[in-house]
Amino acid sequence: MSGTRDLKLLGTKESLFTHRVVWALKLKGIEYEFIEVDLLNKSPLLLELNPVHKKVPVLVHAGKTICESLVILEYIDENWKDGYYPLLPQDPLAKAYARFWAKFVDEKFYQGATAAFFSTGENRAKGIESVAEALQVLEGEIQGKKFFGGETIGFLDIAVGWIAYWFQFVEEVGDFKVMNSTKYPSFDSWTKQFLQVSIIKENLPPPEAVRCVFVGFKNMAFQAKNAEN
Repeated sequence: MSGTRDLKLLGTKESLFTHRVVWALKLKGIEYEFIEVDLLNKSPLLLELNPVHKKVPVLVHAGKTICESLVILEYIDENWKDGYYPLLPQDPLAKAYARFWAKFVDEKFYQGATAAFFSTGENRAKGIESVAEALQVLEGEIQGKKFFGGETIGFLDIAVGWIAYWFQFVEEVGDFKVMNSTKYPSFDSWTKQFLQVSIIKENLPPPEAVRCVFVGFKNMAFQAKNAEN
């Protein structure tokens, strides 16, 4: 791996957003120091480096702070370009498309999954519907392709990648089911191929650890709701 001085990544080992950055750094062969953060007891360092959102991941490069996973991915790709694995395509239009679909996933799919996981009644139903609609769109986008980035994974694959692994636990703990290999065969094929990429396969948190995190989220939401009553 390429030696890089003064590069630190604050995150959690189970965070889907942290893993976006981990995958990008690993693909480019960039060395970094990982600083694990307890989000239930946020450290002064995290609050100092990300005072706006107080969330991970946070990348610190030469004393400068970059927050938000998609922003960090672009920073990494711009800063380590020549001779390094490319994340975003060179073509301006293809680059714009990748950014558009990454934002789509974080808004339409992630927000829908969050509503399906935490809500009840009509809001839960709307969340499930939003996820199904997003999956249908992604199915059309990946159809006929090996990866969203073409023959190799890229920026958009990394952005969508959490769905391939984390979403199964969202469904399991949230007690709903949307993913369907028959209904979304191209997306299912992409999921399987993505998880077999060595960099991805070797840098996934253990299933039980991810499951425990989502169970914890669910329990905290239940306790908060009971406290309001």
